[in-house]
Parts: sequence; structure tokens; C-alpha cells
Amino acid sequence: MAGLRSAAEYQAQLMALLPSGPAWDPETVPELKVVLAGISQELARIDARAFDLINEMDPGSVSELVPDWEAVMGLPDPCLGDNPTFEDRRLAVRQRLLAVGGQSRAYFIEIAIRQGYPESSITEHRAPRFGRARFGSAHFGTWTAQFMWTLDSGPRRRLGRRFGASFWGERFGTNPSGALECVIRRSAPAHTLEFIKYGVEK
Repeated sequence: MAGLRSAAEYQAQLMALLPSGPAWDPETVPELKVVLAGISQELARIDARAFDLINEMDPGSVSELVPDWEAVMGLPDPCLGDNPTFEDRRLAVRQRLLAVGGQSRAYFIEIAIRQGYPESSITEHRAPRFGRARFGSAHFGTWTAQFMWTLDSGPRRRLGRRFGASFWGERFGTNPSGALECVIRRSAPAHTLEFIKYGVEK
């Protein structure tokens, strides 16, 4: 790892910093090498842990401090269920830090893509109005139709845990649909009524 010193490098550095004189001559006092070897191991360990701390400051590489990041950001996300996987928790930390929100179609399509629906699309419903609706193509509906929109998820990737493709402790048959509905409805504008149309799993 770049920037990290090994125990051997620390020992060589400590040896070079020894005062002159027979009392500090490793050949005359061989126990000195043993003492410096022990100190070098600890210095190398501290150096490595300091490097780990730098990585933990970035949500993209965080590992040990995921619970601390979650405490600051109001996570784990209840939309992920009671027992989200560690990778989902780490991804949620990064997304929560970088999220800016939005109310555009692209924003909600991106949410669906992150939940495993890469071919999502959105249809915004319009209330037909006299002079703007074409005869025969639409019927006159209620005023609230203009506040309705439908997320067509398209085919879903297989995100459920499967034998041979999961690790010990993961739950089989996880269905991400609940998470998609939770995230979409939590983020949707309060005055709208959203519907989700699910496609066939790939």
C-alpha cells in the first residue's frame, strides 16, 4: 500500500537514529535489535490504522465505521427492511451523503434503476380538456388525473439471494419491490398520486 511503512522499514529507521557509542551498538548489545523490532511492529500497526481511518472518512470506502455514519445520517433506511445487507447499508450511506433530491421524471427513474429496475419509465397522466384533447383518443376524466403518474418498472434484474450466488447468513428470496414502493412514495411530491406497474423478472 502506497505511503505505508513496514515494520522492517521502521526498524531500519530506528536503527539509523540510534546515538553513537558502544552502549548503542547492535553488535555489542544484540538485545537492542529485539527491542527495536517490537517497537517497529507497533509503529507499523499504528501507521496502517491511520491509513484505514483516512479510508473510513470517505463513504465510498467506509467499512468499519458504517454504524457511525448511519447514526449521523439517520440510517439504516427503513425502506430497506429490518435486516438490510451490509453492502446495502454502505451504499445507503454514500447515497444519503450525495443525494440532492428532485421532482423530475429523471430523478424517480434513477431511484428505480438503483433498486434494480434498469428499464424504468414514467407516464404522467393529463386530465383531458376541451380544446386540447383530441376526439376519440381520450375521455374526459376527473380533475385529479393531472396529479397522477405511473412508474413502469420494466423487467427486474434478479436481486434476490440465490444458492451459489450468496454468502452465509443472507436471506433467500429477498424481493426488492417493497423497497422500491417505499422509496418512491416517500420521495414523491405530496400533492401527487403515484402508481407502480411491475414488469416481468428477467
